[in-house]
Parts: sequence; structure tokens; C-alpha cells
Amino acid sequence: MIETMKKVTLFASEKDRLGTIGALRGCGVMHIIDLAAKSEEALNEQKTLAGLEQVLAALDEKAGKKEKDAEASLDGSRFDEMVSSVLSALGEKKNLQDRLLRLKVERDRIAPYGDFLPGDIAELSEKGVPLYFYTAGRKEKEAAAADDGNIVITLKDGKQVFFCTVGKPLKKGSGANMFILPEKGLSEISSEILSDEKRIGELDALVSSFVPYRGAVRRAISKCKENILFERAKSTLSNEDGIIHITGYVPLCHLQEFKDCAKENGWAYLIDDPSEEDNPPTLIRYKGFVRIVKPVFDILGTVPGYREYDISTYFLLFFSLFFAMIVGDAGYGLIFLLAAVLMNIRSKKAGDLNILLYVLSITTIVWGALTGTWFGSAAILERFAFLQRLVVPAITNFPEVMGVDADWAQNMVMKFCFILGAVQLSLACVLNIIHKVPKKDLSWVADLGWLIDVVLLYFLVLYLVIGAECNFRIVVAGVATGFVLVCVFGAQAPGVPFVQGLKSGLGGFFTTFLNTVSCFSNIMSYIRLFAVGMASLAIAQSFNDMGAGLLGGLTIPLGLLVILVGHALNLVMGLLSVVVHGVRLNLLEFSGQLGMEWSGYNYEPFRKTAE
Repeated sequence: MIETMKKVTLFASEKDRLGTIGALRGCGVMHIIDLAAKSEEALNEQKTLAGLEQVLAALDEKAGKKEKDAEASLDGSRFDEMVSSVLSALGEKKNLQDRLLRLKVERDRIAPYGDFLPGDIAELSEKGVPLYFYTAGRKEKEAAAADDGNIVITLKDGKQVFFCTVGKPLKKGSGANMFILPEKGLSEISSEILSDEKRIGELDALVSSFVPYRGAVRRAISKCKENILFERAKSTLSNEDGIIHITGYVPLCHLQEFKDCAKENGWAYLIDDPSEEDNPPTLIRYKGFVRIVKPVFDILGTVPGYREYDISTYFLLFFSLFFAMIVGDAGYGLIFLLAAVLMNIRSKKAGDLNILLYVLSITTIVWGALTGTWFGSAAILERFAFLQRLVVPAITNFPEVMGVDADWAQNMVMKFCFILGAVQLSLACVLNIIHKVPKKDLSWVADLGWLIDVVLLYFLVLYLVIGAECNFRIVVAGVATGFVLVCVFGAQAPGVPFVQGLKSGLGGFFTTFLNTVSCFSNIMSYIRLFAVGMASLAIAQSFNDMGAGLLGGLTIPLGLLVILVGHALNLVMGLLSVVVHGVRLNLLEFSGQLGMEWSGYNYEPFRKTAE
């Protein structure tokens, strides 16, 4: 359920600004709104945070993925020295790498022409013997040599000739490219490259020596983030005539804690319900077993608005079934179950994600057993009679084994998918009605119209897809009735005059028509459960057939490898399909029928988070 929020404004004396913000953080229940974006202190902390994050990234890179954080710690001054040393090393390394790149480019440029000392050439120029260096093809070089007055010395012959002229440069348009002399010779540049590479190695070793203190850096980062929030909150306190105030939201379940803190610190406060213009944060309390779905919402990053629904219970029920139907194979379910057991053994305690994996694996095993699907193999089902007794013939994936008509079984699976769609969308309509009736919101009649449309459009879908009987008069009359109810009552709301709501509803006539078409397509959309499940089965069977053709003689290992790799790929694609299709049906079709926009943001109270 979504916790009720109270809008709270706190008043205190300006003289105790620092103590007030500290006590408010210690209370840890108020979500502050309109936090100051910048303050001088916060900017300084932000710079410190950037340095710490740079240090941590460097230490993580040196540590590798498997190395755990050590419990090593440093006192304040030594920690600051460590951070300064790492940042200095990183800065020096960056400069050396930039310089190294330039040196290597220069080395590669002059290497074809051998080693020489640019200082000697400069000394000749000072003594009145200037030299001008060029590269050119043989023809261009010969043309330059033929020009009267040019003294040309060939330094290196080949397709590209390296030569110089003595005393004066070539005329423009000669076709030769002037060679820019380097500041240093090849041997000197090579020596500097070796020196820089050695120094970079020393800097890397220095950084690596601080890897055991990664945990300390992480704790410092947490503390720095907390300080930034503290400074922003302190700057948010508005001052009027020596009285400071700050506004935020407190969950009703924590309101007494806030009151006790206010009494202890001598604060005044104003508590009110959020207005329609307010946008409070969302705090969801997951009750009992339903909490296992929280990791899914955390991964998706979806948060319902404060005034929207908490659909976690329905999401868990339908998502589990959709997962089972999309993956569709009891053998894969056993693999998930094994993974859940290993995860449980490793962590020694089953967390929410672990329990969710148990649930998903068991539902997948059950669905796979009911359809007779074990690693996409008909041979497994044929060989074990007890597996056949678990199968429901109407939805089996192997009708030839169960002795039923293939088209009939396929139609029954599609029908089941459409039943799921109609049930889930109808549930959304019912929830809207239950939610609106106590509020005397007349738009519940529009949701009744949508419920009528969903039920009747379901029969139309069955007729179009599997050829089921359909009474078109009833369907057309019912859909038209639902359409009228939506047009008349869709824009009604508490406090809105009926006539004004009617005008708004009729004004959205075309939008309502499009939404009715969308309602039909939403039901049709549930056929993806059948289609993706069948695709997964077909892929599994294909790899089984390819592998079976190699299970003889010397190619047995290759055949087993094909089967193993094929099923692994199919399993991964099944998981991706769950994200694309299973989540979509809940977050788009179902949530869309509920009118949810997932426009919320999490309740994040101002509190102490770092040790």
C-alpha cells in the first residue's frame, strides 16, 4: 500500500540554524522539498566528492573484480595524505601519458630517417651553412637537383627520397615536402619514452599499494554525500524576521516521531494534507509475501505517483504466470530452481530476490509440466509415463504424444492467453470503480463502460483469431453502450458540474474512439504469451534436432555441446523476452487501463546515512 503523507512546515529560531538541521537529520523522517541546488559549502563538498570518486575508481581498477575490500582504515590526516597521493599520482600519470603519446608520434615520424642531432644542424646554420630537408618521390627529387644553383644531398634513397639542399630552399611548386626538424634526436626521444613508461609503472604501483583502503574511501564517499545533503538542507532554511522554516513530507506512520522531535527541540510546526497541486513522494509498504516483487520494481526504476495505485500484489501474480508461459519449459524451471538453491546456500539466508526466484522457478516448472515441455523434447515426454499424467491435453505443446488434435490444442492456448488479458484488463476496470465510488466520482460509470467493452471485445478477438462463435449484434450493441458511457461520464469528477463534464467528454469523442480501438488491441496483445512461448519451444527443438544428428561416434561431444549451448542461448533469450513482454503487459496494458502514468518519485527522508 502507498503510505499517506502529511505536508509539514517546521519553524525554529535563526540562532539555532545548525542545531535545527542537525536534529532534523537525526529524526530522519522528513522528505525535504525544494532543496537548495547550490551553496558554497555544498560546492566545496562536491569537489571533495569528485576527488574521492576518482580515487575509488582508480583503486577498483587496480583491485580487480574478485578482490574484497579490506577492513584497513586510516586516521584523518593519513587518509587525506593517501587521497592526495593518489590524486597527485593520477594527475602526473595523465600528463605523462599525454606526453608519451606525443613522443611516440614524433618517434614514428622521424624513425625512417635514422638518428641525428638537431643541434648539430642548427649549429651549421649559425655558421652560415643552412640546410633544408625534404621528402619527395624520385622524379621530384631529380627535378629539384636539376635546378641550377641547388646543392642537393641525398640522405636516404627509396620510393620516398630523403634529401637536403645546402644554402637555399627549393622553389615553391617543386613537388617536394619540407621535413620539419624535431627538437630532439631519435635516441633522446626513445630514452625519454622509456623513462616515462618506467615512471608510469611506479605511479601504478603507488596507487595499487592503497587498494586495501577501498572500504575507507567508500565510507568517506558516503559521508561526503551526506554532508552535501546537509549543506543543501541548511541553505534551504528560509529566514524571516529571525525565524527559519523548512517544508517537507512526513509519512503518517512516522508523524508521531516528528512531533516528539519537535517537542524536544522546541520547534513550531504546521501539519496539513497535501493539496491537489502538491506532488508528494511515494512510500510503498510491501505487506507480507508481496515484498518479494520489490527487486523487480527497483530494477525497472518505476515508481507509482502518490495518488496512483500500488499494484504490487497483482503485478506479482500476473508476472509469475507470464514468466512461466514465456519461458515455458519445466526443464528451464529446474535450472532456475537449482540457481535459487545455490544462491540460498551461498547467502545462508533467502532474501527477497532469492524467494522471487523460487516462486518464478516453481511456476515455470508447473506450467511446463502442464504443457508437457521438458527441454523442448517430445522424447522425454514419451519415455516417462508419469510426466504424461501431469499434462493437461488442452494446452499441451506435444499433441501427437497426448493424442489430441494439434490445431485444437493450439487454439486452447491462445484462448487462455486472451482470457488472461480480459481478466487483467477487467480487474483494472473493477479497481477503478471500487476506488471512485466512495469518493462520489461519477467517472466510475465510464470505467463500467470500459468493463463492458473489454468483455465483449474479448469475444470478438476469439472470433477473429480462433474462429469461435460470436453474436455480433450483442457485441456491437454492448461496445456502443460502453462507448457512450465513456463519452458521457469519462470527464466527470468531484466538484465538476455534470454539464461541464459532459461537454468535455463529448469533446474527446475521437480520443475515446481511438482508446476503444486500443482496448481491442490490448486484448490482442496478450497473444504474445503464446507466440513467444512457441518460439522458445521451436528454438529448443531445433537445437535438439541438430545435436541429435551428431550424437554418434566421434561427434558425440560436439552434439552435446550444440545442445548445451543452444539451450543456454534459448534460456537467455527467454529471460529477455520476459523483460520485454511480461513486464510490458503489466506496466503498459494493465497499468494503462488503470490510468497509471508511473509519475512518482521515491520518499527519501533527510537522515544520517553514513557512519
